[in-house]
Amino acid sequence: MAQETDRRTMRVLQNLRKQGLTQMLVCEPLSIWYLTGYFTEPYERFLALCLRMDADGRVRTTLFANRLFPDASGRADDVVTFDDTDDPVPLVAARTNHAAPLGVDKGLVARWLLPLMDVGAASGFVLASEAVDRARSIKSPDEQDLMRAASSVNDQAMDWLRAQVHEGVTERAIAEGLLGEYRRLGAEDHSFTPIVSFGANAADPHHEPDDTVLHRDDMVLFDVGCRRDWYCSDMTRTFFTAQPTARQLEVYDTVRRANEAAEAIVRPGVTFAEIDLTARRIIEDAGYGPYFTHRLGHQIGLTAHEPGDVSSTHDEPMQVGQCFSIEPGIYIPGEIGVRIEDLLIVTEDGCEVMNHYPKEPTVIEA
Repeated sequence: MAQETDRRTMRVLQNLRKQGLTQMLVCEPLSIWYLTGYFTEPYERFLALCLRMDADGRVRTTLFANRLFPDASGRADDVVTFDDTDDPVPLVAARTNHAAPLGVDKGLVARWLLPLMDVGAASGFVLASEAVDRARSIKSPDEQDLMRAASSVNDQAMDWLRAQVHEGVTERAIAEGLLGEYRRLGAEDHSFTPIVSFGANAADPHHEPDDTVLHRDDMVLFDVGCRRDWYCSDMTRTFFTAQPTARQLEVYDTVRRANEAAEAIVRPGVTFAEIDLTARRIIEDAGYGPYFTHRLGHQIGLTAHEPGDVSSTHDEPMQVGQCFSIEPGIYIPGEIGVRIEDLLIVTEDGCEVMNHYPKEPTVIEA
């Protein structure tokens, strides 16, 4: 782990140099784990990792941790500990270069940022989350294996979800039972609150499971994900519980074609905006454009949604090792909602779709 975290730290520093920065304060707990192998949830207390490159090229890492936290010894070049009654601001300011700007990440709250500015801990403060986000965006071979394993759990859990569908069951009952199945399959937790939607509820893309009861003829949408060995999965499938109508089949087929067409063009050099346009055009040509109300996808890794979306405004080309979702949907309020989502990894000559659960129209005998 130490060699890998060193490589990750160097990538972050390289990204910082592109922003004209030689030092940064990282406060997001998962980013600190990514760079050190150390994790704790600080809640209201201060936790930060300072990355600094001196003029002679020497790199120094300093981890600031409350003594209440788990022992952080050996996780950085220096570990600075303090008590609840100590002010961490002067401790940080004593280890930053006051003559140079300091990059900070989105996890640094105003409670600490403003005092650091007041004491002149740096010549200026720059939002530098992108330096870490870009490093996390490119998954190493080991990380890709972990992503595959998490997606495999999700594929297996979908069979369990299907088996819970019967007349009279509630959305909440299925959602609340899923964690036990995930743990049986080797995952630790959800990667986000599961979405279980019956009938017209599926027309709300972020519907929260409630006491809605399944009735025969309802369509059923599952958007679920787990966390396994730190890494997240995310997948959506939509099912029928009776022979679908012609309109339901048309909507479903349109979404599936959009999903598969977008996946087919993924390769290094293609922009994220091009993928979004490919799926969106199919839905628009079918007459459902106004009902596709969100971006096509999002990057994923240590969290379910990571920076670098798959949208019409993201003009950057894809790179080998990036992992993201392809999830077109059509949502007709009060009537029908369909979404089909896979995760994929960008490869040297295309992509690997990590989800293998079937996407053909499927009727569950409810």
